[in-house]
Amino acid sequence: MQNHFVFHRLLVVLAGSWFLCGGLVAGLDAASAMCCDDSQYPLGSDSQRQAGVPEGKIEQRTFTDSQIFPETRRHYSVYVPAQYDGSQPACLMVFQDGHAYEATDGQFRVPVVFDNLIHQGEMPITIAVFIDPGHKKPELPPQRGWRPEPENRSFEYDTLSDAYTRFLLEELLPQVEKDYRVSQDPTRRAIGGISSGGICAFTVAWQRPDSFGKVLSHVGSFVDIRGGHNYPPLIRKSDPKAIRVFLQGGTGDLDNRFGHWPLANQEMAAALKFAKYDYEFVFGEGGHNGIHGGSILPDSLKWLWRDIKP
Repeated sequence: MQNHFVFHRLLVVLAGSWFLCGGLVAGLDAASAMCCDDSQYPLGSDSQRQAGVPEGKIEQRTFTDSQIFPETRRHYSVYVPAQYDGSQPACLMVFQDGHAYEATDGQFRVPVVFDNLIHQGEMPITIAVFIDPGHKKPELPPQRGWRPEPENRSFEYDTLSDAYTRFLLEELLPQVEKDYRVSQDPTRRAIGGISSGGICAFTVAWQRPDSFGKVLSHVGSFVDIRGGHNYPPLIRKSDPKAIRVFLQGGTGDLDNRFGHWPLANQEMAAALKFAKYDYEFVFGEGGHNGIHGGSILPDSLKWLWRDIKP
């Protein structure tokens, strides 16, 4: 374990308010998400705007003509760091539930963190793509967010098929690559997400380690929504794949009819250890949200990208 992380031992949480993070897990009862004291996870300086740090640009886009997920439409956006000039291919990082990661006043604030880490030389020049799940209504909602809930989210994210992987590689990312030079080296390509977006990120890298060599999962849904509980034994029985995995979980995560999220993430970490993966697992006391994951995001990214410097 890296000494720049703060680890927390497992606590049994018997008290606290009930919490449901809208849109993270469709169809859950409010009483299924026990919330802990997330106030112990503040955002650090790398998640705040810093004087003299060049700011990247963010382009808002839509994608409406998928053949793999027909009759869906979605928002997505592209972050381009100020240091990108097109002379060399940039690294790439793709975020599911992109609106949650893109918001500069949210729990993750990825554009701010990227600006700071790239400026410091702690990350390579990296283009980020923030992709929202598919809506199936005739028109896209004007604003990105959890509400109205994207109807196709669980089908896209929790299914263990290759459909979402093909959607990324064959349909959406080629739109980005028309405008920007992006590395095709898997060690220079990462994918991440929260909750169902976390297991989705792992699925993409698991299926295509030749395209994505780094995974970031926040409170990942490695439970039996659509078969995700099968990953720990599958990891143990399969030859290791060339992917680096960062997992974050918490004792106050969900416990409901689909499974026990804290235990599922611990089982994932144990399987990755058994199979001798390059992995990191930070297990704290937070709930099913991005508060803990956001507070450690700068260090998580430094760990993921430690072998790729500007």
